[in-house]
Amino acid sequence: MELQEAARTMGTCRFYTTDPVPDDVLARAIDAARFAPTGGNRQGVRFVVVKDEAKRRQVAEWYLPLWESYIGAIGDIGAAPAMVRNADHFARHLGDIPVLVVVCARLGDLYATDLKLDRLTVVGGCSIYLSVQNFLLGCREQGLGTAVTTLLCQSEPQVKELLAIPDEFLTAAHIAVGWPERPFPTKLNRRPLSDVAFLDSCGTALAGA
Repeated sequence: MELQEAARTMGTCRFYTTDPVPDDVLARAIDAARFAPTGGNRQGVRFVVVKDEAKRRQVAEWYLPLWESYIGAIGDIGAAPAMVRNADHFARHLGDIPVLVVVCARLGDLYATDLKLDRLTVVGGCSIYLSVQNFLLGCREQGLGTAVTTLLCQSEPQVKELLAIPDEFLTAAHIAVGWPERPFPTKLNRRPLSDVAFLDSCGTALAGA
């Protein structure tokens, strides 16, 4: 599969079959992830693949109230936009999805150069989420659907205890992985290139955008 096709059809998957995902298929996707660049090439990212049903359902149990709190102001889900209804379905069936992948990173390998700025610090994540994106692309190449959530990071102590994640690691994302129940999208809803790519100054569109 060409990179452009993978990137343009890798929408968030909310509906999955319950068919098992072979370890070798997951290993190929994680193999792509490990080639992502990290600060100082410290390679501090780890992927904990959770297939055990009891553990998956425990994680899903922790996820649901976080999701319900997140969308609490919406009210009647049935009247919400399709995207929200689909996400609600995902939240209520998370335990049925055959694989959950917990992305961890060693704290000592992260260098947040923006800590002194008067805003939310995000730079440390650069050494994590490039690996996540490579993993998602690797899954798409294998025909697997994926959905990334960070809501469960609020339950980090419980998740770490459940999965025996060492103290020096944080949890950065949780990824549902499985065979999609519905076809992959053929066109994702994204801003036009002219809105996101600029030359020399913000607002001056890059040629060809």
